[in-house]
Amino acid sequence: MSLVWVDWAIIAVYALASLWIGLAFTERAGANLTEYFVAGRKLTWFVAGTSMVATSFAADTPLAIARIVRTQGLQGNWYWWSGLMGTMMAAFFFAQLWQRSKILTDVELVELRYGGKTAKGLRLFHACFRSLVANTITLAWVFLGMQKICTEIFGWPKLTAISILVGLTAFYTTISGMWGVAYTDLMQFIVAMIGVIALAWIVLVHVGGPAALATKAVAAAGALHGQPDLPSPVADPSQLLRFAPNLEASNLAILTFLMFIFVNWWGGADGSGFLAQRLFSCKNGKHAVGALLWYNIWNYAIRAVPWVIVGLASLIYLPRLADPEMAYPKMMAMFLPVGLKGLMVAAMLAAFMSTVATHINWGASYLVNDLYKRFLFRRGSDRHYVVVSQVASVFVVLLGAYGAWRLDSIYRAWLFLSAMMAGGVLVPLLRWYWWRISAKSEISALFASLIVSNALMVVPKIKTGEWYSIQVLLTIAVCTVVWVAVTFLTKPVDREILISFYKRVRPPGWWGPVAVEAHRRWPSLRPQRVGRASIICWLAGIVAVYAAMMGLQWTFLGFWREALIAGAVFVAACGVLLKLVGTLDWSEQEEPTAASAVKPVTPP
Repeated sequence: MSLVWVDWAIIAVYALASLWIGLAFTERAGANLTEYFVAGRKLTWFVAGTSMVATSFAADTPLAIARIVRTQGLQGNWYWWSGLMGTMMAAFFFAQLWQRSKILTDVELVELRYGGKTAKGLRLFHACFRSLVANTITLAWVFLGMQKICTEIFGWPKLTAISILVGLTAFYTTISGMWGVAYTDLMQFIVAMIGVIALAWIVLVHVGGPAALATKAVAAAGALHGQPDLPSPVADPSQLLRFAPNLEASNLAILTFLMFIFVNWWGGADGSGFLAQRLFSCKNGKHAVGALLWYNIWNYAIRAVPWVIVGLASLIYLPRLADPEMAYPKMMAMFLPVGLKGLMVAAMLAAFMSTVATHINWGASYLVNDLYKRFLFRRGSDRHYVVVSQVASVFVVLLGAYGAWRLDSIYRAWLFLSAMMAGGVLVPLLRWYWWRISAKSEISALFASLIVSNALMVVPKIKTGEWYSIQVLLTIAVCTVVWVAVTFLTKPVDREILISFYKRVRPPGWWGPVAVEAHRRWPSLRPQRVGRASIICWLAGIVAVYAAMMGLQWTFLGFWREALIAGAVFVAACGVLLKLVGTLDWSEQEEPTAASAVKPVTPP
């Protein structure tokens, strides 16, 4: 795809605007770690929520979605669509808890919740694993996605593309911290959405409209499906436009779908990771909940529609591809005119930079707050720790670049990371609601998950993608038995540590003797109220977003009746949500001090 001066001018304007926004926040971000990593806890729901969406819209994501649509049909997207149930749960059951914890990273919660030497070791493990392994894999597939786009557009070899991308991001991501990350995300998300919508619209017009897209894509899949010499798989034409597998699908396909619907989303239900970092950055609990609701609407209902359109159309125009993840960049090269090519390159750069900036800042926060400051050097000045954070950011960039050099498939990296972490998904949820969960519970779940998932990876059948659901379910089952046994066979967390946690966070749930003692000391203290209204809001939110998602996609496939029904369901679910959300517990009670505790009466 050749670019002319107009395209290069658009790319240059975008790059300069990103740099200007980053530089504008350099002084504020350099004040201390709270400003650098959580924006001084002053972000609004709109800024924080849009930043979440921009982060999850990486340059690799359209490539991966196009691959899923080509090779599995719409239903293959339930791998990530199912995440809505988890992030909607995070909005109504965990967002306010995270915000009240007043910590810099989700890993810091380990010591706040458990305390003691075991918790120190667990915090150290989490800091190293998440920053050096999990975050590196994530950065690697983001770098890989942008490298594939650069290779298609500019003809750069892999090493050249990765080197240039590292140089582009290393400076920008280190100077402005979370302030710069969040506000550049706003601009970058707008640019990215304009680019992908422009491509989808041009493709849709060229193919003949929504109904023609559906008809021609199914016909193209039918002509390709079952051919013995296909360079890459193609979805069954009967499954291409379905949101669920039909009853004639294989047992494994149905089991995988059910696993996505009922199990796969547990891992994100507590709102941890980069989402938690945005929740820490919000002004208060209301803004934290609003940020997650805004994120859910855009991330699941709206953002992916243009990618699905292009992915389906690629079956018509690019029927035989050796690498299905190249479908999206090849469609860019095929359809975009002068000017829009530059806009689309800027859009992909925006998607890439917004995600990379977050993961670099997030990964560096673990290395500095949970490793360097906690275990290596505890007496540094604010400026010292900010400088160390900037050095750590560069280190994280280089790790991600190395991972991208070693990685071949974005989608396989997604599956590997999900399977590896599957066994420990329940403990992070229950530690907020059940006082009996301890550091040993979490450690046993983590190590059992690493051992079981990697052991299953060497089994030839389970190693294949179609056996992914079996791998995850077996991992969860074995690990649950392990951590439950460890929980009841070991001592609970020290009572004073639990009371201190309860006093600060005010968690609902099963806190038994901890709640009794805390309320005796501070009679005015009360936990966050979570009940039937919270559950109904969670379910109504899920229904509303899924109805919007299906309605929009049916609209652009020419299924008008189905789209109207989905629209009616969306309106009804939103009505329920708006009616009940005001009845939730939004109280912002100050944490009581130790000096204000009621002293026990000593008998005469």
